Amino acid sequence: MTSAMTVDGGIVRIDRPMPWFGRLLSLPLLAASAYLLWNVALGLRQDFSGFGRLADDLVPVLVFTGLGLLIGIPGLILLTFRTFVVLNETLRQIVITRQFGPLNISRSRDLADYHFISITDDYDPALTTYDVNLCGNKGIEPITLVSFTKRAEADELASEIGRVLNLPARDYVGTEPDDDDAR
Repeated sequence: MTSAMTVDGGIVRIDRPMPWFGRLLSLPLLAASAYLLWNVALGLRQDFSGFGRLADDLVPVLVFTGLGLLIGIPGLILLTFRTFVVLNETLRQIVITRQFGPLNISRSRDLADYHFISITDDYDPALTTYDVNLCGNKGIEPITLVSFTKRAEADELASEIGRVLNLPARDYVGTEPDDDDAR
């Protein structure tokens, strides 16, 4: 839990790490991109050292450069992708940030719209995950803060966030959804 949440006064930051298989999927993309761009560099070196003509190699250089970038950019995004949620009690604001590389995509919400923290499970008997959510009234989309494989860790995080933000933590593990939610 300590790696998932940091508290600094009235500011709570919760990191949602990228799953390891997402980072693993980026490696073949980056390797293919590096191979294509390496061949472009070798071709350009040969052309500029006088052993070839750039005019003859221009189309393959442009195609390999385009393919290298087309394959490499998603690999770089998968490698550097991370999400974090900042709950600022002082400003009464929630900022959800998705970051990959130098690009940040942030979305801000009002903390006053959220009234409690819920702990839910995914009803999968083989591999149960426990989600810690920040919830409001009906019509307010809940924010999933982090998921755990152990219920004790989810309870501990929910109670710590509840203590910092003065919000009650409610445990809905093993309960059925409301009839209104099913429609």
